[in-house]
Amino acid sequence: MVIAQPNHDIRRMVVSDIDRVIFNERSSYTHPWTEAIFRDCLRAKHECWVVYYIGNPIGHSVLSVAAQEAHLLNVCIHPDRQGKGFGRELVAFMLDCARAKGAAQVFLEVRASNIGAYKLYESIGFNEIGVRENYYPAYIGREDALVLGKELL
Repeated sequence: MVIAQPNHDIRRMVVSDIDRVIFNERSSYTHPWTEAIFRDCLRAKHECWVVYYIGNPIGHSVLSVAAQEAHLLNVCIHPDRQGKGFGRELVAFMLDCARAKGAAQVFLEVRASNIGAYKLYESIGFNEIGVRENYYPAYIGREDALVLGKELL
């Protein structure tokens, strides 16, 4: 499945995308995923997708689906392209993937300090359902994750 829009599209991730995916991860996060994690996600047949803008990969997402539940494991848009609707579109696309795979609910974790992402997810209909204390590594110590969930109707 490829969603084509003017100047951008969303394509299934392949191994040759990983170098650029890692570049976007490192540009976006203080503690990015490793190449090995992305390779494992591809091997596990998770829903792994890349956003291309004018032919360049600018973001990606990974979704795991099992037992009618989906877990949005990673959403990343390069900082130069944030705030332009790509993240919203990518999350909506991933929710469609979850529905197509038979998921009734989707869950995710977001850093407590990531207010922008939290507001995006909230505006899409996610609700805060819990906290995972000391979930994320931080420069000093660890940071809590807010657990968000959404029913897929």
